[in-house]
Amino acid sequence: MKKRSAIVGRILNYFLQGLLITVPITVTFFVILKAIVWIDGLIPVHIPITIPGFKEFEIPGIGIIVLFIIVTVLGYFASNLVANPFFSMVEKLLGKTPLFKIIYTSVKDLVEAFVGEKKRFTKPVLVTISHNPEIHRIGFVTENDLTRLGIAPSKMAVYLPFSYGFNGQLLIVESKNITGLDASGTEMMKFIISGGVTEI
Repeated sequence: MKKRSAIVGRILNYFLQGLLITVPITVTFFVILKAIVWIDGLIPVHIPITIPGFKEFEIPGIGIIVLFIIVTVLGYFASNLVANPFFSMVEKLLGKTPLFKIIYTSVKDLVEAFVGEKKRFTKPVLVTISHNPEIHRIGFVTENDLTRLGIAPSKMAVYLPFSYGFNGQLLIVESKNITGLDASGTEMMKFIISGGVTEI
């Protein structure tokens, strides 16, 4: 009986070890595949291929290649022709249209925070949320000076990401409740999103 229980326990242990290997790999490939299919569908470019004796099929990924080329070309013109009247006119138009202004500026600032020259999520900090009991959260300083908003110079804007998600919350915190962390922004973002299970 004990031998049978030991065998069952060993099999269960192997199964759990298998889950640790297969689940992250499967989920990663599934998410990447879904993202590729979604991006590929943004530009519906279809090139049907016919092989004698086989059913007609299409080459996947053409939409991604076309989208990559378009974005790269636009990036080239935006980088080298900053004063181009067309880009300036479009940006001004979007900046003056009420609804488009909110969406455009928000998305632009968010993208610039990750891939722009002035990255925002590079200053990980420990924020004291409560003193009794003492509770802390990890976040990123996004703005040091808020005086132009009529906020005291001793306060900072801190973004606190949520675990297992791509959203978070913005808090205005007294600088005395903020402690800088000696870690890279990328590592701390991974640490927060993973719920603290990723090794730093």
